[in-house]
Amino acid sequence: MICILLVAGHGTVLETQIKNDVTGLYGHLAGVPKALLPGVGGKKILDFWWETVNMRQLFSEVYLVTNADKYKHFERWATANDFPVENVVNDGSTTLEDRLGAVADLELAIRSRRLQDDIMVIAGDMLCSDQNFDIAQVIRFFRSKSGELAIYYELEEGEKCCSRGIVEVCPESHRITRFLEKPQEGVTASRLASVVFYCLRKDTLSHLSDFLLQQPNVEDKTFGRFWEWLINEIKFPVYGMKLPTGFQLIGQVGLSDYTKWLAHYSAKQQESPARPITCRSYARVGLMGNPSDGFNGKTIAMTISNFWAEVTLVESQTLVLLPHPLNDPTEFGSLQDLFRISRKEGYLGGLRLLQATCKKFYQFCSKQGIALTKQNFTLKYDTNIPRQVGLAGSSAIVSATLKCLMKFYNITEDDLPKPVRANFILNVETDELFITAGLQDRVVQVYEGLVYMDFSKQLMEERGYGEYIPLDMSSLPAFWLAYLGDPSDSGRIHSNVRQRWLNGESDVVEAMKRFAELTDQARAAFQSKDWPRLAQLMDENFELRRSVYTEDCLGPGNLRMVQLARQFGSAVKLPGSGGAVVGLCMDSQQLMEMKRAFQEAGCVFCIIVPYCPADSAVQRSK
Repeated sequence: MICILLVAGHGTVLETQIKNDVTGLYGHLAGVPKALLPGVGGKKILDFWWETVNMRQLFSEVYLVTNADKYKHFERWATANDFPVENVVNDGSTTLEDRLGAVADLELAIRSRRLQDDIMVIAGDMLCSDQNFDIAQVIRFFRSKSGELAIYYELEEGEKCCSRGIVEVCPESHRITRFLEKPQEGVTASRLASVVFYCLRKDTLSHLSDFLLQQPNVEDKTFGRFWEWLINEIKFPVYGMKLPTGFQLIGQVGLSDYTKWLAHYSAKQQESPARPITCRSYARVGLMGNPSDGFNGKTIAMTISNFWAEVTLVESQTLVLLPHPLNDPTEFGSLQDLFRISRKEGYLGGLRLLQATCKKFYQFCSKQGIALTKQNFTLKYDTNIPRQVGLAGSSAIVSATLKCLMKFYNITEDDLPKPVRANFILNVETDELFITAGLQDRVVQVYEGLVYMDFSKQLMEERGYGEYIPLDMSSLPAFWLAYLGDPSDSGRIHSNVRQRWLNGESDVVEAMKRFAELTDQARAAFQSKDWPRLAQLMDENFELRRSVYTEDCLGPGNLRMVQLARQFGSAVKLPGSGGAVVGLCMDSQQLMEMKRAFQEAGCVFCIIVPYCPADSAVQRSK
C-alpha cells in the first residue's frame, strides 16, 4: 500500500489572520504552511501524520503533495525529518484561484509517479485529538472489505453538520449508504463526519479521472463531491470505519477556531492518562420468570446495591491484568489451606473474565470498523458478590470491565447500544469461557434498575435481542435475600432441561410458556403495586420450576431455604441458578423472626436495597 499526504491547500483565512494578528502571539507563524503549524503535544501537525505512517511494514512509499507557493517549506521539512525529498510532489499552483483541487492533487500524484497500488490518502493539515490510534487496524479493516474505505468520527457537541461531509452507515454491513457534503440541519439525523482519510483500491483509481472529467469548476473537485458522486450516483461500494476521536481540517477555519480546537484537543490528551476509570456493575435478583430467559421466555429482574463488582482501569506502558488477592490466589498458608479454598471456591477467579472481555472487545471493534488507539492499561477488579449463589457475579465483572474499556477508548452508546452490549457480555461468558448462561443477567446489569424482558423467538431471530422495558421503582416493597454460607456449584441447577426443551418435550415447552405468562402477570402487579398478588406469583414461579427441574436437581440446600421461608408466610423463589433465595414478606414482625431463623441455619440474610440508575426516569424506592 502507498500513502499520500495532501498539504496543497491555500489557507488564506488562517494565514491572513495570523499575519494580521496584533497580539504578537503568533507573529513567528506568519507564512508557515497550515500543516507545519503547532499541533497537539507541541509537535507540528504534519510531524504527527508522518510518524503515524512512517512504517515500512505497512507502506512501500509515502508521498507528499504540496503547492508551488509552499514547496520550499516542505522540502526543508522533508530534509529535517528524514522524509524522501524526491517524494514531495509540487502541483504548480501559487494562489487559491489557480489551485487544482484535492481530488486533482491526488490524481496528479498517482499519474505523475505511475502509482499502481492501493492508496491511503490523508489530509496532512488535519488536527487529530488522539495521537495514538492504530493505523494498522485501519488497513486490516480495509482489506477485509470489497470496496473503498472512508474514515469518520462522531461530531462533538457544538460541531455543526453543515461544516462537514456527513455519512450514513449501515450498522450491519458498515457500508456507507449515503454521503452528504455539508448538509443543512434537519436533512439527516446522522452525526458521523467524514474526514480526508481514505483508502482506495488500485482498481478504483481510474474513477478519479472519470470524476474530474465531469467537473469543469475547481470548486467541485473536492473529496466531498467525489464521494457524493461515487456513493450516491454510481452506487459504488464504499465502507466506513469509525475512529473514536475528533478531527479538525484547519484549512477550513480561522485563527480563533484553530487555537480553540488545539487547546481543546491538547487538554483532552493531558487529562486522559492522569485519571483512573472506575466502573461498577451490580448483582441482580430474578424476581419473575427465570430461568425462562434461555428458552425464549420472559423475566423480570432487578439490580441491587447490596452487592457489586468494581473494575478500575489506569493507563500504563504495558497491558497488565492484576489478580485479585482473594479471588485469584497464588499464595496459600499450607497445602491444607489450598485444599479448603479450592474445594469451596473452585479454580476459576475473575482474572479470566478480564482477559476474555478485553479479547472480545478488540475482536468486536475490529469487526465493527472501530479503530482503537494504541494505548495500554492496567486492569484490576474487586467484588463483594458472593460466589456460586446465582447472583450474576461473573457477568457483573464482565459488565464493569466493558464499561471501563468503552470509556477509555471513547466508545459511545451508538457504537455499542445497550441491547448489543448485553449480547456482548453473554458471548464473553458462553463463547470464550463456556459458562452456561442466559441473557437476563446481562440485560438487567446493562440497563440497571427493575427491567421487564421478553426473549420471544420472533424478536430474537429478527433482530438478535428481545424487548427490554424499565419498570417504575417507586414504592417497592421490602424484598429480602438469603444465601447459603457454603454453596455448591450453582451451574448444576440447569440439569438436562435445555436438551429436553430442544427436543420439544411438551412438559418443558409448556412450562416455559407458563413462566412467560407469570411474568406478564407480575408486570401488571408491579404497575398496580399489588404486592400480595406479586407474592402469590413468586410462589407459583418456584413451584413451576420445581416441577420442571425436580427436587433432586434443585438440591437440598435450596429446598431447605424455601421451606424455612414458607414457615414464616413469606413468598420465596430462586433469584438465579441456585444457592440463594429471594422473597417478599409483608409482615415486618415475621420478617425479623425469619431473619433470625435463617442466620441460625447458617445462611446469610439481608434486606435488598434496589439499585436504580442515576439517569433513570423512575425513582428509587423510598
